[in-house]
Amino acid sequence: MNSLKVKILGTITLIVCLLVSVVSILEYQHQKRLITQISAQNAVLLTTTLQSTIENVMMSGRTDEVQRILGRLKEKDKIENLRIFDEAGRILNSAIKPEIGLQVGPADLAMYKEGKRIALVNVGNEDSDKIFKSIAPIYNKPACHACHDAGTTLLGALEVELSIRYLESYLDQDKFFMSVSMLTMVVLILATIFIFLHAYVNRPLKAIISSMQGIERGDFDVKTDIASSTEMKALSDNFNMMVSKLRYFVDTTIGHERELARAQSKLAHHHEMHLMNQKLEDQLREIENLNVGMEERIEEIEEANYRIADLASELEDKNVNLERAVARLSTLYKVGLAVNSTMESKKIFDLIVRTAVETLNAEIGYIILYNQQGRNLLVTTLLGHEVTPEASTILQMKPSSVSTWVVENRTPLLIPDINEFPQFDRFSALGYERKNLICAPLMIKDEIIGTITAVNKRDSSTYNAEELELLVTIAAQASIAIKNAQLYDEQQATYLHTIQALVSAIEASDSYTRGHSERVTRYSLELARKLTLPPERLKIIERAAILHDIGKIGIDLNLLHKEGKLSPEEIHDLQQHPVIGMRILEPIDFLQDVRICIGQHHERYDGRGYPNRIPAGELLLESRILAIADAFDAMTSDRPYRKALPVEAAAKELIDHAGAQFDPELVPHFIELIESGTFGFSCDKSDMEETPMRERRKVVPLSDYGIRIG
Repeated sequence: MNSLKVKILGTITLIVCLLVSVVSILEYQHQKRLITQISAQNAVLLTTTLQSTIENVMMSGRTDEVQRILGRLKEKDKIENLRIFDEAGRILNSAIKPEIGLQVGPADLAMYKEGKRIALVNVGNEDSDKIFKSIAPIYNKPACHACHDAGTTLLGALEVELSIRYLESYLDQDKFFMSVSMLTMVVLILATIFIFLHAYVNRPLKAIISSMQGIERGDFDVKTDIASSTEMKALSDNFNMMVSKLRYFVDTTIGHERELARAQSKLAHHHEMHLMNQKLEDQLREIENLNVGMEERIEEIEEANYRIADLASELEDKNVNLERAVARLSTLYKVGLAVNSTMESKKIFDLIVRTAVETLNAEIGYIILYNQQGRNLLVTTLLGHEVTPEASTILQMKPSSVSTWVVENRTPLLIPDINEFPQFDRFSALGYERKNLICAPLMIKDEIIGTITAVNKRDSSTYNAEELELLVTIAAQASIAIKNAQLYDEQQATYLHTIQALVSAIEASDSYTRGHSERVTRYSLELARKLTLPPERLKIIERAAILHDIGKIGIDLNLLHKEGKLSPEEIHDLQQHPVIGMRILEPIDFLQDVRICIGQHHERYDGRGYPNRIPAGELLLESRILAIADAFDAMTSDRPYRKALPVEAAAKELIDHAGAQFDPELVPHFIELIESGTFGFSCDKSDMEETPMRERRKVVPLSDYGIRIG
């Protein structure tokens, strides 16, 4: 596509097509205007002729001939319609009879009144839908006075609608012919130009290019003989002259190079040793310069090493400071987590001390709480040292005690070296040696609640003021957490004491059940400890055992003290006390697990218990423990309706109902506690051995033996 011939031919083609298109469009527009003008003149001429014809017919008295004339003319393809209407626009006569008596359009009436003779009107969306409307007035002549008033100037107007559709068809035919002619002319022009370019441009250029390729291959005998035009002949002659000069220059250059080569070969031997000596001297000078530069570089490197060492030292100091800052922030973050993660004092103390010990790299850390009433100190958490059995965690306040000094002065204390502070004890009352330490007070507003201490750094270094400031910050957060935990414990204790008072009030009204909750609590806790349950679950069991009969507040006392057999309605009412207990404890958030345990303590292992008949797989372990302890105390206590069973008999009943009413895995553990005397009474194992008769006996509810559990 980069050919000169193609570019010239394309450019000429574009220009010719553009010129032909412009000329064709202008010629088409001119013909269209000319045809429109001719059509307008024809319409006026036709209207005038038809007007004269109608006037002559009317003067001769043949008015009915007007309708026939209009009808005959309407049959022509060129005429769309002919009508005669008066000055008011009413159609008096028309080639289309249904129009007679109707009104002409407002545009036609306005054209008549304005005196226009001819107008081109659109009756559709296409150009071919245009028609010429020609209007000619019909005057009242003397010959018409017989039937028309002589004072009337105009009798009406003749309107002729002449279509130009046939003219458009002629114009389309002419346009098609013109397009074909123009296309043929363009093709002929392009063919002529192509032949001209090929003969007078392309062929001479190819001949010159072929000769140039021969010169590239070393053939200087090539010549061109082009005479197709003056320009091409001049180009051919100049090319031949250039080839002759080029051949002369090449031959001359080759001769000079040969002579130069011979001369250089002669001089090469003479200058070879001189050049080698010169090069050797230059290389020696370069080596000397390199040695000087190398010495300078070595000095620069040594100076750079000194600077790098200084920068490394500064960077190391900054890294140490940054690590300390990160450690402080991490410590504060961990302490903050401790404040927000739990309300249990022991966990808070342990987490705070452990975080402080790790951050301050201490061997020993502990928290001491200050008892204002007893004027003594209680060691709550101690990490890094085991307290001997003979040592006490309650310390008396004395002047040589570090914690005593911090409590009394309410000021943090830094001891880098215990030897420099002889007023304080070197050995702690807990049995370890102090070398260095930091101690900060735990304070809530103006109230001091204790101290936190970090003792002996692991790396044998000493504590500084920055580490003391960190411990003070930890102490500030720890004080808040400790105070919140104490308030939380006091709140829980208040709740429990209030509810326990209610339980005690219920038991106080009944001499038979007095002490029942305390005994059930003791039995449950012993069994739970034997199962090695964690402290948090022991707390749930303890609270559930104390409060398990809280629902009896809502049971009639007469029903609780009734000695005779209970009716089904009374049994149902009595069995509602677990539900009532759950409702009573529902508003207390921290007793939700206890509440569930209380609601299940009368459910059975076989799923036939009350109040909800829950199967064994859904029962809490705590509720299954409580069920055994409650049943055992109920059987071994006097009640209004029966005497207490012997311990051996109660134990046998537990064994007999294991797997039905009680958890079969828990009952053996409870029996072991009874046998070991853990509960303060003993029993004969032989009385609890199974007999063949008992093995065949069907297991029945304890209520069938006159025992009301609950």
